[in-house]
Amino acid sequence: MKIVFMGTPDFAVPSLKALINEFEVEAVFTQPDRRKGRGKKLGMSPVKEIAIQHNIKVFQPENLKKDNECIEELRNINPDFIIVVAYGQILSKEILDIPKYGCINLHASILPRYRGAAPINWAIIKGEKESGNTTMLMDEGLDTGDMLLKSVYEIKEEMTYGELHDMIMEDGGDLLIKTIKGLLEGTITREKQKDGDSCYAPMLSKETGRINWNLDNRSINNLIRGLSPWPLAFTTYNDEIMKIYKCKLIDEKCDNEAGYIMEVSNQGIKVATGEGALLIQKIQFPSKKPMLVEEYIRGNEIQKGTILK
Repeated sequence: MKIVFMGTPDFAVPSLKALINEFEVEAVFTQPDRRKGRGKKLGMSPVKEIAIQHNIKVFQPENLKKDNECIEELRNINPDFIIVVAYGQILSKEILDIPKYGCINLHASILPRYRGAAPINWAIIKGEKESGNTTMLMDEGLDTGDMLLKSVYEIKEEMTYGELHDMIMEDGGDLLIKTIKGLLEGTITREKQKDGDSCYAPMLSKETGRINWNLDNRSINNLIRGLSPWPLAFTTYNDEIMKIYKCKLIDEKCDNEAGYIMEVSNQGIKVATGEGALLIQKIQFPSKKPMLVEEYIRGNEIQKGTILK
């Protein structure tokens, strides 16, 4: 059983490890090395690191669809499956047609909901109660292929993007193994997606995280949870950016202007919203490390009555 794996970030690592343990991974395709951190040193992707540890050949085309040499390498490998997990590039029909049994994608949502680049974040931001993984046979559309298997997890009330990401990430490898074996054994029934049930999870931008305090407290809480610990929701306090890692719903009626700081204590910063209030519990200001509000106010002042923008 020859497999080619395509993936890039941490999310793809458990899937690659699971495939290495079960099958013969002939090659790994991942994004080119990028400059990272303050020193802007060239760094390899997490998937490339695993491939090198296991002496697996690595390909890093800037644009696979246009890289004839890499496409020819794929043909020479003649894989049974191409497995794609958060690769970061769209595959052409020419590539999709190469493997004997097709290209399988692991997508971090319960399809057809949340097609696109940031499904885990948007599931929390939109207040969904469940998320998970779906394996599908890839076609030329964006996450539109026939569904194969799913795993479903509850999104708990205070769960953040980071917590949900890690839970779904660890599940991915097992689901891929079950999918490959089920296809070979003929025990999986392909299910077409209903486009009318789908919604799009676009790539996150900086402005995605800007808090609109006129919204109700639950919507703001979902935004903060859905962007923590990265890229983080933020607001402006006295012309400084305040990033927010953690908060808590306070279901009480507020007559104050939205964004008004009602109270500051060791428990947090109580802020009025368009409906209800929020207790901000963990924050970060420019050039400072993330801190619980209790820690921050020991040496800094947060003024009651200030309007967050």
